[in-house]
Amino acid sequence: MKPKSMPTTGGGVDDGASGFEPWAALQKSTDRTRANVIADIVGHPKGAPSVRELDYMNPGLAADAIRRHLSILQDVGVVEALVVEPGERIRGYPYKFYRLTSDARELFDRNDLFPEDAWQRQYARVQRTGEIKELESMPRPDAD
Repeated sequence: MKPKSMPTTGGGVDDGASGFEPWAALQKSTDRTRANVIADIVGHPKGAPSVRELDYMNPGLAADAIRRHLSILQDVGVVEALVVEPGERIRGYPYKFYRLTSDARELFDRNDLFPEDAWQRQYARVQRTGEIKELESMPRPDAD
């Protein structure tokens, strides 16, 4: 019998063919800084911010630290990078954006973590500069 405080991971350690490991994902996602980054990804109007947008939302965190945390989250399958193809990039604008993977979203939904509505409301309350609003309105590439 599973104690009530244990999250539901949908079975064993591995979620199947994807190689997604729910426990590893939860362990890395519950670090305070990474949880803040995830909340900003979930709250973002397009669900896929750039490092510049995450940097704005986390002023006490350097862009390199954000990249390091994103890398850790990518390693455990929580986030994925969406990359604008080289011929389609616009000079001076980000070309890489980050969003939750479908495995992570399902895991978080099963465990009532990072609810989209709540974090989108919270994100919307933050006063943003014109530059950040412009970045938010940029189209994001598809993951496929």
